Amino acid sequence: MLQFHVPGQPYGKGRPRIGKVGAHARMFTPEKTVNYENLVKYSAQQAMAGAALIEGACDVKLRIDCQIPASWSQKKQRAAAAGEIRPTSKPDADNVIKAVFDAMNGVVWKDDVQVVDIAVSKFYSVAPGVGVRVELLGADAPAQVDLLGAVA
Repeated sequence: MLQFHVPGQPYGKGRPRIGKVGAHARMFTPEKTVNYENLVKYSAQQAMAGAALIEGACDVKLRIDCQIPASWSQKKQRAAAAGEIRPTSKPDADNVIKAVFDAMNGVVWKDDVQVVDIAVSKFYSVAPGVGVRVELLGADAPAQVDLLGAVA
């Protein structure tokens, strides 16, 4: 099992943009997406500590902790921190998954096609970030982990 945390406000993968280079059009990834994927890649590399890439089918659990808006009342902020209010705004969970998985390619696994099970939760937190837990599936893999458990 591999577990790591990506600090900071989660960021969803941005759509590719088209720019001109001379007379030719070129597709490029937005700078914010590149920066976030580099942060995820760095966090994953630290957790891997030089280990070989994971081979085989994987189960991934993500906990997306979003920043609590400072404009909210203290009462509402406390409710959000306690999990009584859940984020229904950006970033979209599917875009965060895409950014995290793409950054993990070649660092944690060969390719994100190895992911066969995914569980995602979004919460508010005073310490925003994304918790990632990767488990190898198969005969030698450990038993499933409680989905409601915190990812740290």
